Amino acid sequence: MGKGRVEAFTDGVVAIIITIMVLELKVPHGEDFSALLPLWPIFLSYVLSFIYVGIYWNNLHNMFHTVQRVDGRVLWANLHLLFWLSLMPATTAFMGENHFAPVPVAVYGVGLALCAFAYYVLVVELRHLHGADTTFAKAVGRDRKGKISLAIYIAGVLLTFVSQWIGVALYVAVAMIWFVPDKRFERLIEK
Repeated sequence: MGKGRVEAFTDGVVAIIITIMVLELKVPHGEDFSALLPLWPIFLSYVLSFIYVGIYWNNLHNMFHTVQRVDGRVLWANLHLLFWLSLMPATTAFMGENHFAPVPVAVYGVGLALCAFAYYVLVVELRHLHGADTTFAKAVGRDRKGKISLAIYIAGVLLTFVSQWIGVALYVAVAMIWFVPDKRFERLIEK
């Protein structure tokens, strides 16, 4: 089957996720800069999550641009990823409203790890459907970046109980790794 519907559905779900996250931001009570201070953890959580959702959307866009078709397994793998991404507004709010306490930061990291795992499953299913000699498979390669990211998330969750700021720093580090657009797909598409 064609890939157009899965792309459109994914775009819609991502737009809703971002909308829900921004609706969690509350208007400050007061008219000076001191009214903004209590909101910094919520805003910082939102910024980090917005970047993550943007990274996933960007990578899914590039990835689906290189594939020709989807099947039932790919549809379920994509839904699996969208499920974990759809929990991001809740984990974001939990972390921000609790001022980066260790348990909320760990829960946020578990959510990120599950998103990364689901993305990996989607990649595996697309590779299985399209074969090893396709543009998609060549672009993904061994996906070291994805595997390293998953390992960092797991380390971040565990190290959060040493210091929540270590966990947050590791989550930010993974976002920085992926923030630079992934050129694997673009290079092969241009050829």
